[in-house]
Amino acid sequence: MKLKNSITDVPGIEVGHAQNDEALTGCTVVLCRKGAVAGVDVRGGAPGTRETDLLDPINLVEKIHAVMLAGGSAYGLDAASGAMRYLEEQRIGFFTGAARVPIVPSAILYDLSVGRADIRPDADMGYQACVNASRRAMVEGNAGAGTGASVGKILGQKQAMKSGIGSASISIGRGLVVGATAAVNAFGDVIDPASGMILAGARSARVGPMNIGAPGYFVDTIRLMKSMVGQTVMNFATRANTLLGVVAVNASLTKTEMKKVAQMAQDGIARAIRPAHTMLDGDIVFALATGGGKADVSTTGAFAAEALTLSILRAVYMASPVGGLPGLHMKK
Repeated sequence: MKLKNSITDVPGIEVGHAQNDEALTGCTVVLCRKGAVAGVDVRGGAPGTRETDLLDPINLVEKIHAVMLAGGSAYGLDAASGAMRYLEEQRIGFFTGAARVPIVPSAILYDLSVGRADIRPDADMGYQACVNASRRAMVEGNAGAGTGASVGKILGQKQAMKSGIGSASISIGRGLVVGATAAVNAFGDVIDPASGMILAGARSARVGPMNIGAPGYFVDTIRLMKSMVGQTVMNFATRANTLLGVVAVNASLTKTEMKKVAQMAQDGIARAIRPAHTMLDGDIVFALATGGGKADVSTTGAFAAEALTLSILRAVYMASPVGGLPGLHMKK
C-alpha cells in the first residue's frame, strides 16, 4: 500500500476540518466510524479536555467513535457536540439500551489572541468537520484546529510565529501503519531533531519578520528562560499554548496498551519542541487502535512518537503567514 504520509493511511481513520478564516479558528475531527480502542496521556499543565476520564483502562467504555481537536479555548469543547450529533444521525455510538451515544473525547487549544476572540468553534462547526471528513490525505498548515495556532510565545504573541496542523504515517511491516496528526500551538520553539536548529519560534525584534533563519532571528526560548530577562518575562508569559496530538494504528490492542502507546508518543513532542510539557501548555496525546493484526506495544509506541515528531515538523513547514505572524510556507 502506497502511503500518503497522513494519519488517514491508517485503515478506519478519516479526518475532516472546518474553520473560520476571518476569525482564525477552527476544528479537526478524527473519525473512526467502526470504533477504536483508545488511550490518552496528558503532560501539559494547562489542559482543556472533555470525555478523557472514560479512556482510563479501569473504566467501562471500550471504544470511541471520534476525537475532536479545536481552537477557541474552553469554548471550543462545544465542537464535540456537533460530532456527537453527526454520529447519532449515522446511528453510530455506544448502545445504552435506550439510545446510541457516540463517544467523542475532545481537547482544545487557545487561539483567541490571533484572530477574533468572539468567534469560536461550536457544535455547527464540529458537525461540518464531520461532513468534510474523508480518507484523503489531510490538509495541513492553516486548517482546522491549526488555523490560529502559533509557536514561540515567551516574548508574547507579537514575537511568535505561525504554526498549524500536520500529519505523517509510517509503515511498520506486516500491513501495519502508524499515523499521527498534531495541532501545534506550543509555548516553546519547534526544533529540527536532526540538527538541533530552531525552525520556528520566538523571534527577536531586531530582525525583520520575513528574514527567517537570519543570524539573531530567533531568541532561543530555552536559553532566554535562564537569563534575567527570561526569568522576568516568565512571570507574565502567555498561557495561550497547547499541542494536541492523535496517533493511530490498524492493530488490535487493549485500552491499557493504548495508554502506553499514548505515553510513549509524548516523546515525539519532546524531540521537536523545546521546552515541552510546561505549566503553560496543555499538551495531550490520544492513541487509537482501529483493529486488525497483532502489534507489539513497544514498537507501536516507538513509531507513534516518530510519526508525531514528523507531524509537528509538517505543521510548521506548511503554516502560511497570517495575523501578522510569519510562517515557513511563505518560502515555498
